[in-house]
Amino acid sequence: MLFEQGSRGRALKDLLLHKYNGYLCNLRTEFNKKRKKGKLPRDARITLLDWWKSHSRWPYPTEVEKMKLVEETGLDQKQITNWFINQRKRHWKPSEDQRISIMDTVTNTLYFEIGQGTGTTTDDQ
Repeated sequence: MLFEQGSRGRALKDLLLHKYNGYLCNLRTEFNKKRKKGKLPRDARITLLDWWKSHSRWPYPTEVEKMKLVEETGLDQKQITNWFINQRKRHWKPSEDQRISIMDTVTNTLYFEIGQGTGTTTDDQ
């Protein structure tokens, strides 16, 4: 009885493999493919790098500039945003003057907002 079930199981397996072999091979091929690296098209990269080079002191495109880059490159806005995030992390280091300027702006904004929120400034004290 056990031998009979084993041979039936084997026969069923062989039948299914024969019937669906092409489909299974295609599935196996799809699963085994390496994930394609997310490289952007060359023309799009050149356009983004041109923008990057001409704005190297402050490489933060405005929303309007991003929309223009979307039209020029054919990429999604999210792809452009991610490209700039990665590019800044990998290749941009603000100068010491820029860092001081950024900190001054943040500090002055916070000071102004706190002063406005309480209704007092340092002159009132």
